[in-house]
Amino acid sequence: MTLYLKKAFPFSILFICFSSLMQAQLTSSGTGGKSGNPVLKGWYADPEGAVFNHEYWIYPTYSAKYDDQTFMDAFSSKDLVKWVKHSKVLSVENVKWAKRALWAPAVIHANGLFYLFFGANDIQSDDQLGGIGVAVANNPAGPFKDALGKPLINKIANGAQPIDQYVFKDDDGQYYMYYGGWGHCNMVKLSPDLLSLVPFEDGKFYKEVTPENYVEGPFMLKRKGKYYFMWSEGGWGGPNYCVAYAISNSPFGPFKRIGKILQQDMNIATGAGHHSVIRGAGEDNWYIVYHRRPLGEKAANSRVVCIDKMFFDKAGYIKPVKMTFDGVSPSVLLDK
Repeated sequence: MTLYLKKAFPFSILFICFSSLMQAQLTSSGTGGKSGNPVLKGWYADPEGAVFNHEYWIYPTYSAKYDDQTFMDAFSSKDLVKWVKHSKVLSVENVKWAKRALWAPAVIHANGLFYLFFGANDIQSDDQLGGIGVAVANNPAGPFKDALGKPLINKIANGAQPIDQYVFKDDDGQYYMYYGGWGHCNMVKLSPDLLSLVPFEDGKFYKEVTPENYVEGPFMLKRKGKYYFMWSEGGWGGPNYCVAYAISNSPFGPFKRIGKILQQDMNIATGAGHHSVIRGAGEDNWYIVYHRRPLGEKAANSRVVCIDKMFFDKAGYIKPVKMTFDGVSPSVLLDK
């Protein structure tokens, strides 16, 4: 860009304009005021999107070798475009039983606290220490500290590895958690303090709700009385990783697979999956937050976090998501 200036042009004004331009370049990688994709700098995956106090938050997995995954960062934004990094909101120093493979945070505000659920240690059997833990903090930027001194779920029930948890609050105030790897998805019922499991009416603690083609990364969204259950399919390290969904009248299912809504685009990126959904300003303004692998990248952990719009058709089905490099326009959440 070339600037043509008269000699009388005040230097202070020029400096302010230049500083504003540089700030915009530093905080937005998109064009026309959009966020740009990826929205976060660095290798991150499995993003949990949330809204706290009229502010957007993203809690991702640090995408690296398992032994290097000893902490989690978080990012906040007022408008979905400019993001602020909060380093190490959770680390193994505050969870004595967790040593590695901190995965897929799920964060919720309840009881005046912020609860961060996480997977740790990548356990392969019931003989190993690890599974799904829960940490708490007084604010969304942490620091989060282990609430139990042990995992909340540390066993492999119904064939589901205890990872990739998502906590869902239904309209009646009941909290449920969906979780599971290895092609199996369980549903559990959480106590009001979110620190223990309570049995279902049949006395069981674990209800398997695995839909067709499920691999991992469950997510639940309720819209207009319908339960939209989503999950990731394919191998996380490959190009065919994708997101599919089902619709049910109940949080318990059945969840009959409808089809894919997010998958690779050879003009944009591969390995698009493990997502979450957040609602922006307005009653029906939705965004999908997900990770993908940039074109040309082959390493499994070369993953970046992106945001794109998600739309529903008139019948209530989710339209296929179009991945972009531009990202999304600003959406400011106002205090009602």
